[in-house]
Amino acid sequence: MTSIYWEMNKHKNSRVFYQSMVNKEEMDKSLSFHKSVPGYTPSPLSSLNSLANYLNIQGILVKDESFRFNLNSFKALGSSYAAAILLARECRDELKSFEVLKEKVKLLPLHTFATATDGNHGKGLAWASKIFGQKSVVYMPVGSSDSRLNAIRELGAEAYITEYNYDDTVRLVSDLSRKYGWTLVQDTAWENYTEIPTLIMQGYLTILAEIKEQLKEFQNKGITHVILQGGVGSFAGAIAGGLQCFAGTSLKTIVVEPTKADCLYQSACSKDGLIRNASGDLSTMMAGLSCGEPNPVSWDILKDVVDCFVSCPDEVTARGMRVLGNPLGKDTRIISGESGAVPLGLLFELCTNNDLLQLKNSLELDSSSSVLVINTEGNTDPVNYRKVCWNGIYPNI
Repeated sequence: MTSIYWEMNKHKNSRVFYQSMVNKEEMDKSLSFHKSVPGYTPSPLSSLNSLANYLNIQGILVKDESFRFNLNSFKALGSSYAAAILLARECRDELKSFEVLKEKVKLLPLHTFATATDGNHGKGLAWASKIFGQKSVVYMPVGSSDSRLNAIRELGAEAYITEYNYDDTVRLVSDLSRKYGWTLVQDTAWENYTEIPTLIMQGYLTILAEIKEQLKEFQNKGITHVILQGGVGSFAGAIAGGLQCFAGTSLKTIVVEPTKADCLYQSACSKDGLIRNASGDLSTMMAGLSCGEPNPVSWDILKDVVDCFVSCPDEVTARGMRVLGNPLGKDTRIISGESGAVPLGLLFELCTNNDLLQLKNSLELDSSSSVLVINTEGNTDPVNYRKVCWNGIYPNI
C-alpha cells in the first residue's frame, strides 16, 4: 500500500488571485538586477524527451538551478535581491545595477545580515553579503550536515548548528537580531514580518523570467502541469503565482512535501483553508523542506492557485535523484539533491504506480501532458548523494 497522500485543493479560487506581489513587473525588476550581478547566466532548461516517452507523456522540462551563480542552488536569487533592495533604501536610492549599488554601499556603515537555514538559503545570504562587502551570521537546525555548514563558512559567514529544529531556529535568530541590531533576512513570514520574505519571493521570479524566454526554444512544449517543492511555501508561492502571468489558469499546479514536514498539505486538508502547522518529528532527507510552519504570505497565493497538495516519503525523492542522474537515451544528466529531485520523483510515481491512478486521472495527466519541474539544488550534501545514488538507500516505497 502506497504511503503517498494527496488532497485536491477545495480552496482553489484563481479568479480572485491577486498578483500584487508576484507579477510581470516584479519579474522584470528581479531579472534586471540579477543580470547585472557578476557571474550571472540563465540556468539551463532541458527537455527530457526519452524519459517523457518512457512515462508516456508528451514532455518533461527541467529547469536546473544547480548552476545558479556556482552555488548549487536557486536560493541566492531571493537573498541577493532582498539584500540589494534593503541596501538601496539605506542609500536612499532605487535599486539600479549591482555595480552602482556596490559603490554607494561603501559609504554606509557595515551591515550584518542574519538568517536561519537548512543550508541553501544561508549559503545564498552568505554569498550575497560577501559580494556587497557586508557581514552575515547564519544558524542551522539540529541535524544539519557539516558539508552544508562548511560551505556557508567558506563564503565568509559566521555559521553555527543549533540544538533546535528549523522553526525554533528561526525564532532564535529573530530574537538575536533584535538583540544585536542585525538585519534579519528570513525566507518565511509571520505577523509584522512580511516585507523581507516578500522581497525574497520576488527575487525567485528571475527563474520564471528565464523560463518564459527559454520556452520559445521548445516548439509544441507548452506547459500543462508544474510540480513544485513545498517547504514553508515561499518558492512554491512565487513560482505558482508568477506562472499565472503567462501560463494561464488552465495550468495544473501540484505542490509536494515530505511526509513528516507537510504543513502545506495539512493546511490544504483543513476545512477553513487556514494554516495548519506540522508538529513533532520533522526529520526528512529533504533537509531544505524540513519546515513545520507555512509562510502566510505564500499560503495566501497557494490556496488560490494550486490544484493538489501531496505528502510523500523520502523514497520518492531518492527515486528522482537516481532517475535524473542516470538519464535515458540522449536526455541531459542532471545532478539533483534531496530537495531538488522530489517533483521528478513524484512525476515518476504518478506515471508508473497504479496505486496513484486516481490522482493521475484527477490531475488529467496523460499522453498530451507537458510537465515542468525545477531542480532547486544539486548535490549540496555530497555524502548523502552518494548514499542514495551509489548505495541505493530508500530503494522503494
